[in-house]
Amino acid sequence: MAKINFFTEDISYNLKHKRLIKAWITATIKEEGYQLDELNFILCSDEYLLRINQDYLQHDDYTDVITFDNSEELKTIVGDIFISLERIKENAINFKSATLNELCRVIIHGTLHLLGYKDKTKAAKTLMTEKEDYYLAKLEVLS
Repeated sequence: MAKINFFTEDISYNLKHKRLIKAWITATIKEEGYQLDELNFILCSDEYLLRINQDYLQHDDYTDVITFDNSEELKTIVGDIFISLERIKENAINFKSATLNELCRVIIHGTLHLLGYKDKTKAAKTLMTEKEDYYLAKLEVLS
């Protein structure tokens, strides 16, 4: 059975509009031609995500999101997406956006990685941002 879960590690946060956000993520996955098996979002602190970045990716810098693809079948989504709520809040201030809007941008960014999108080159990053904007426009409750 397809599942989307939200967890917290070392922080306290109550995600609003959870049912709507889950439906939005599911619709995004379906529109991209994939099937959802299980997707876990883990909201955490900067320090928690930094340790993951160091331990698993050998990067020693802060980031807002790290995506782990655990799928074993083609076009099937099984993954864990870790998100630093501290980075989200800071980015929301910097981009003059609501925290929930910025969180949704990063949620869909991580999901797009599982759907095969990359962001290491300028062209790939441009496409990723276009996809983020496209799917965010479909999430109307936050407008």
